[in-house]
Formats: sequence, structure tokens, C-alpha cells
Amino acid sequence: MKIAFASAGDTLEAALDSRFGRAAKFIVYDTDTETLEVVDNVQNLNAAQGAGIQAAQTVSQSGAECLVAHHCGPKAFRVLSAAGITVYNSDAPTVAAALEAFEAGTLQPATAGDVEGHWV
Repeated sequence: MKIAFASAGDTLEAALDSRFGRAAKFIVYDTDTETLEVVDNVQNLNAAQGAGIQAAQTVSQSGAECLVAHHCGPKAFRVLSAAGITVYNSDAPTVAAALEAFEAGTLQPATAGDVEGHWV
């Protein structure tokens, strides 16, 4: 299974980014092969609008089945849900800690976006 994480960096030790749509990168971790792919999200860092929707499309194109992020807005949540991607919110400080929580089964699937659109 591939899991995407909103990340501030390139490794599992990187901070889990606080914002999904404007996360610096996405780390896509494959639990079957225990490998990761780093997907750049620079095109959305300074987007005037639509960052969440575009980031959701990027995650969908990565082949991820799940997303773990601190927060996810309502429009991005709808795009991810339509693509069959389950969203999990986590307050973990790092991608590694979020992955550990996911694998331990302590994260619950979100039922909606947890912040307003254009959240700062």
C-alpha cells in the first residue's frame, strides 16, 4: 500500500507539514517494498488559489491509497475522497512518527476536511 504524507522535507525524519495543499513535498511510502518516493509540491506553495485541489490531484497521480497530514481543507478532501484516497489527520511531529501511528492503527479516517478553505 502506498501512503502519502504532507512533508516539509525529503526523508522520513522530516517534519509532517502543517498544511496539506501548501506542503513543500509529499513523501509517498510503499509499505510493501518499504521504499519512498519524494514528490515536489513547489507549484502550490505560492498559488493564489486552488492549492489544495491541485495537491490532491498530485497525491492521486502518485498512486497513494491514503494521505496522512496535520490538516486537510474541504475542497482537497472532496477531491481525495472522489479518487478513493482515505485521509487521516495526525499531530505527529515527523513523517516517521505519523507512519508509526498509521501502522499501529491509532489514526482514524477523517470524515471531512478539518479546516476552512484558505486556512493559514
